[in-house]
Amino acid sequence: MSEFIIDTKNLNFSYNKTHQDIENMEINVPKGSIYGFLGPNGAGKSTTIRLILGLLKKHSGTVALFGQKYDEKTRTDILSKVGALIENPSLYEHLNAVDNLRIAANYRQDISPARIDEVLEIVNLAGARKKKVKEYSLGMKQRLGLAISLLSNPELIILDEPTNGLDPKGIIEMRALIIDLNKKLGTTIFISSHLLSEIERTCTHVGIIRNGKMVYQDTVAALKESKGKNIVIDIEVDNFIEAMRVLENLKKENASLLDNFLQIEVENKEEITKVIDALRAQKINIYQVSIKNNLEDLFLSLTEN
Repeated sequence: MSEFIIDTKNLNFSYNKTHQDIENMEINVPKGSIYGFLGPNGAGKSTTIRLILGLLKKHSGTVALFGQKYDEKTRTDILSKVGALIENPSLYEHLNAVDNLRIAANYRQDISPARIDEVLEIVNLAGARKKKVKEYSLGMKQRLGLAISLLSNPELIILDEPTNGLDPKGIIEMRALIIDLNKKLGTTIFISSHLLSEIERTCTHVGIIRNGKMVYQDTVAALKESKGKNIVIDIEVDNFIEAMRVLENLKKENASLLDNFLQIEVENKEEITKVIDALRAQKINIYQVSIKNNLEDLFLSLTEN
């Protein structure tokens, strides 16, 4: 059996004859991982998910889930082990959460009332179980949609832009829920997103696509390693001229002034302390220090034409 929960090879698809939307897509999602499928809007993320789930018919290539080739013979068995939340969930807003889950359970086999209670607990909606969905926040609706996908206790959950449109509180709640599902239940989770920051915080593995092609696939740790060893920091001070002299004495020759911030490279976090101490020793006030996420620069270099 394959070590990958999702394994696609040479996957090709186009909506019309003039443009190739998905080209030779190879996705390898390890069992037990949180896999981030990352790319700008329009890169082909949602189309790829629909191909994986059989909602679109591929032109060529293969899709295997749980080590089984996905086809008409294996479709029912495979989908029984998959939960999915594609875009915004379809909910009956005039009903409460329990009723929505009961309706969804009718389309599945052997879902007990106890399981409905369980999934409401998992997504932290037990306290709002009798509240009508039209009174839910967008974040609560997303969690109810996730609860529906969890009814059959799937081994794999596929989420398409699960934090799209959520406020900061909703994003944090969804992120914590995804990590909990993975750690506590061992569920493999596949998340598509255009937000690098969410993938970096949530995922163990990442695949980056551009114009329907995979341009990078590895662990998130390997992606961070590939951005280079040096740390770029921005420092806001009250005396830029004197601060630049201090940095010259520290042999920080690559220091520059950018948008009223001093920007320098250091080899490690301990060196940041030395720079701050040297600036303070010259009575220079420091208002803020931030570490620049140059992972964003790498992402842009991979995804921009």
